[in-house]
Amino acid sequence: MAMPQVSLRMLLETAMAMDDLIRAGKASALKLAHARILLKADQAAGGPAWADDRIADAVEVSVATVERVRQRFVELGLEAALARKPQDRPSRERKLDGAA
Repeated sequence: MAMPQVSLRMLLETAMAMDDLIRAGKASALKLAHARILLKADQAAGGPAWADDRIADAVEVSVATVERVRQRFVELGLEAALARKPQDRPSRERKLDGAA
């Protein structure tokens, strides 16, 4: 079941900064893919406002990824949408705690 599409409108400066990030190509593949997703999903005046399935095909990710990136941008902002989501809890306990 797909999530309802969240309306995404970004400022021109934000869109230009992401376009510069993509053109430079010096960031991680995940960050570049998320920037492409956000640029295609922009519903501001003059933005492409693509549908999630079309974005997923163009960027070669799943529709769920597009939905999650869009949701994170709206709720947490640009930096959170471009970066990898931090773990809620580590998969295993640390062996060294640094208290020595």
